[in-house]
Amino acid sequence: MSRAFVKEPDGEEIGGGLPERPRSSYTNYVTPQGLAQLQSRVRELSSERDALDGNDDLGARQQLKQVERDLHYYEERVQSAVVVQPDAQADDKVRFGSTVEVLDSDGQSLRFTIVGEDEADASHEKISWMSPLARALLEAQVGDVVTWKRPVGDKELEVVAIRKG
Repeated sequence: MSRAFVKEPDGEEIGGGLPERPRSSYTNYVTPQGLAQLQSRVRELSSERDALDGNDDLGARQQLKQVERDLHYYEERVQSAVVVQPDAQADDKVRFGSTVEVLDSDGQSLRFTIVGEDEADASHEKISWMSPLARALLEAQVGDVVTWKRPVGDKELEVVAIRKG
């Protein structure tokens, strides 16, 4: 097949427009620390955009597209943020912002803090309020046994302590 009439990228179009970052359809609940993290990320990306702006290097232009896409995402997340003050909530039940300690059926102690989607970081024991684990824990009280529905099999967890964020 002849390629005579096929438009080829001319260098400026390589990569084209980047797809938008996926956005959650759920309410953007955040802790006060989570809002501060989002705002900090907006400042970082704004500075990065300013540093890249006007650079004619192809790599810099591609990087600028990524930075602008990410900046748009984080600006939107800041605008849609609903801050939940963990200290304003009773600590008799697991709620958004709570730190929860549980025991699994093997007697292993696990601790999680329930946070917003953008704050979630399993390596720091922070889980999204929309995760299956958080959904199992929300509204539980000390002494309750909840079922964590997992792809590898359900796991029973006993709530042993609840602390405000």
